[in-house]
Amino acid sequence: MADRLSPKSADRFWTAEEFARRLALARAADPEPAEKPSVWQLLAEISVLREPLIRPFRTLDIARAETPQTVMLLPGFATHPTRMRFMARQLERAGHTVKRWGLGFNLGPTPDNIEFLEQRLTDVQQRYGRDVVLVGWSLGGLFARELAKRHPGKVAKVITMGSPFSGNPRANNAWRAYQFIAGHPVDEPPIPGDVKLKPPVPTIAFWSKRDGIVSPAASRGIAGERDRAVCVDCNHIGFSNSAASILAILKELEDI
Repeated sequence: MADRLSPKSADRFWTAEEFARRLALARAADPEPAEKPSVWQLLAEISVLREPLIRPFRTLDIARAETPQTVMLLPGFATHPTRMRFMARQLERAGHTVKRWGLGFNLGPTPDNIEFLEQRLTDVQQRYGRDVVLVGWSLGGLFARELAKRHPGKVAKVITMGSPFSGNPRANNAWRAYQFIAGHPVDEPPIPGDVKLKPPVPTIAFWSKRDGIVSPAASRGIAGERDRAVCVDCNHIGFSNSAASILAILKELEDI
């Protein structure tokens, strides 16, 4: 299934009043300031600019999977599935079937795009005849957790990568941008649910000490919010393309 525009994406053309409302959301006071990655860690994320230059010279030793899985990749906030294309190709080299989420840019949750993803998950699970592993980067991991709660019988495992599911939802350097683009407070999403609640399937949380966007504590979680936490040596953007992240995912895919 090819990517398509997110449901109601035509409504992204804002009036002056809507722009002002979103700008007010971005400027909102922080009611309970939380620890965030430092400015230096945030600036280190700029290393993403060199990634396309060094990628042709990078080789990964990838073994064929003993138990091939069906995987759906869910992109991070304000990113497109193409940002996870390199990861998808490496998982496919191992013999896994990798599918996009089908929604294009991730601009935040809405009732419509959650409904679309529920049907997308059902279609992929039925087409390939096996439960789907959901791999979500940053905000994509919150989508993955929600899908697994709604359809645990169709999900083999959830892997989140730098996803802020634990603690204060403002324990990151992106919440103001999120509120402007998504159009709602970060702690008041337009869909019901508790992001801290663990899905009733194996749930693995990747986190990094080098994350410059999301607080490690927020993406690591605590006992009861996930089954295991795995420390990965990369920055936040590196979750989508680094060798450390890709190899860690391949290991989790074998452990099903």
